[in-house]
Order: sequence, then structure tokens, then C-alpha cells
Amino acid sequence: MKHRRIPGRRMAVAGASIAALVAAGVTFRTANASEPAKAPRPAPLSALAAGELSSTLGEDLGTDVAGSYYDARSRSLVVNVLDAAAAKTVEAAGAKARLVENSLAELAGARGALEADAAIPGTAWVTDPRTDKVVVTADRTVSGADWTRLTKVVDGLGQVVELQRAKGEFKPLIAGGDAITGSGGRCSLGFNVVKDGEPYFLTAGHCTDAISTWSDSSGAEIGTNETSGFPGHDYGLVKYTADVDHPSEVDLYNGSAQQITGATEATVGMKVTRSGSTTQVHSGTVTGLDATVNYGNGDVVNGLIQTDVCAEPGDSGGSLFSGSSAVGLTSGGSGDCTSGGETFFQPVTEALSATGTQIG
Repeated sequence: MKHRRIPGRRMAVAGASIAALVAAGVTFRTANASEPAKAPRPAPLSALAAGELSSTLGEDLGTDVAGSYYDARSRSLVVNVLDAAAAKTVEAAGAKARLVENSLAELAGARGALEADAAIPGTAWVTDPRTDKVVVTADRTVSGADWTRLTKVVDGLGQVVELQRAKGEFKPLIAGGDAITGSGGRCSLGFNVVKDGEPYFLTAGHCTDAISTWSDSSGAEIGTNETSGFPGHDYGLVKYTADVDHPSEVDLYNGSAQQITGATEATVGMKVTRSGSTTQVHSGTVTGLDATVNYGNGDVVNGLIQTDVCAEPGDSGGSLFSGSSAVGLTSGGSGDCTSGGETFFQPVTEALSATGTQIG
């Protein structure tokens, strides 16, 4: 049977952890001393290959690793380590080693304290491997007693935490690749997926939490909710109920589409692109992982990808991708696509696992 393509723009689809100064050891040698061996220069890596190497080193070294990030300029993986032995292992594997002071356990402890004592609406925190700190951001709605309370908690945690301000307001971007609508709201379709041979699509959980039946831009009904993971997470699974095309691609809003062939974990430093029905296509960089966001309405979402990609209301649920790999689903953030801001994304790999779906 020939499938009918959804009217309007092409469907967005996918079938789709910091920095201490290292004391330089000064050595003296005689004129007859041999030159010390230099660490091998890491071979160039793609962001995806760097992510895979990071996972492998994390498994091999365990608590001796304190996060990692991708250096796009040198095309290398930088791995934070706690001792010289771990540094040698990292360099032998083809990555750059960086000695830091804070372990992942210390960073996690700081995050736990923030969750217990500073879960204030309008705040977010993320472990930043480039500064070896937990970075806490307060949006413009946090003031008065809440700001005083937040500052006291951060100061009490010492050098492991850094506090900063956001110009905008953290909020879910419901309003949001191609537009999907229902019950007076609009979001964006994330990625087309398959479950037990049947077609579904992923979008944001705060979208499926509010809307149960979805239509395309023409108003024709195309699907109903199967699963909604929000708050805590931010993914939703919708089952297609209409006989429409559901290709594994993302709308680039220029008459073409990006094919999506699989899904991947995000890496700090990874270059990514977002497609959404309000602001269409914008690109940027992953700036943090495992972010916690306390949205202004009281909903808390954990484990998010933080980026400097802009987004606006209505882009919720839309696709975040890197090349042909699905990376995330648009959750929320602050700012806009005129002045900029930060946007958070639900990792798509987690959504696929939780819903029992796969890209296709």
C-alpha cells in the first residue's frame, strides 16, 4: 500500500564530566642524560569515536577517571584523571590526559547537596569536565530569599561548585523537526522509531504529558500517546494511527533532509544540530551532560544534555542530531534565537531503551 506523506514541511524524523592547575615537575639532567620519551600525539578522532573511547576508558579506569570532553579544534578526547598511572593508560589509548583535583564522587556529592538544599525553581546544575566543577545556573526569576539561600549553599560547597546567572528563564519549550499539534498546543516531532515492527515517533515527555492525540500541520490526526516519561525524564512515545510516510530523516527546512541511521551518546564538545517547528534549524555545541533542571513550574528533569544551541517555544520534542546519528529530544531552556541562550535535551538513547524502540 502506498503511504500518504504528512502535508506541510517534511517530517522531522530519526529512525534516530573539570580544571585544576597541574604543577609542572622540573627535572635537571646532565649533558649525557638521554632525552625523556614524549607521550605519543593522539590520532585525530571524530566526536562519535571520542565518545566511544571515553566510554571504554571509563569502564577500564573506573573511579580514576573524572570526566572527559571532546576538543573539536585538535580533534582529540581529553580525559580528566586523578593520578599519573591513569594518565599513562589514557595516553596509551590515544587520548589526552589531564590531571584534576575533583573526583566524580566529590562532584556527585556536591550535586546531591544541591538537590537536597537548593532545588529552587529556575535553577539548573551540570557537571562541567572543562572546569572540574559543578556549574549552577540561576535564571532571572531567582531573586530575594531564594538567591540568598542558593548562594549560601554554593558557598558552603567550596571550590567544587560555581554559580552563574542566565539572562532568560528556564521553561519547557512547548508551543514545538515538523510541527505536531493537539488540544491547542504545538510541539515538534523528534525521531521516527519502530517497536515490534510497528511505526512510532518520539517527542518530549512534557508534550505527551499535556496532549494525548496528535495531528500534523494540516490538522489530520496521525497518532496517540503510548508512553509519557515526565517529569524526572522528558520523553514521550506516540503510536502512528494514520497511514502516513515515516522516513528516518530530519527536516532541514531548505527542501532537503538529514538521513538518520542510528543513535549515539552525547559528548561534551560535540557539534550538534537541532531542528524544530518554530525556529527551524540551528547548530552549536554540547556543553554539559547529566544536567538537572528545575523548571519554573516546579517540574524537575534529570540526566539532560546541555548545549549552547538556541530554541524557542514550540521547538519542544524536536530533533537534536550529529551527522546521521540521533542525539536528543528538545526539552527546555532559556533565551531565544535572537539573543542566544542554553537549551537542554533528553538523551535519545535513554528514550529508546525506556520505550523498547529503535531507530528505523
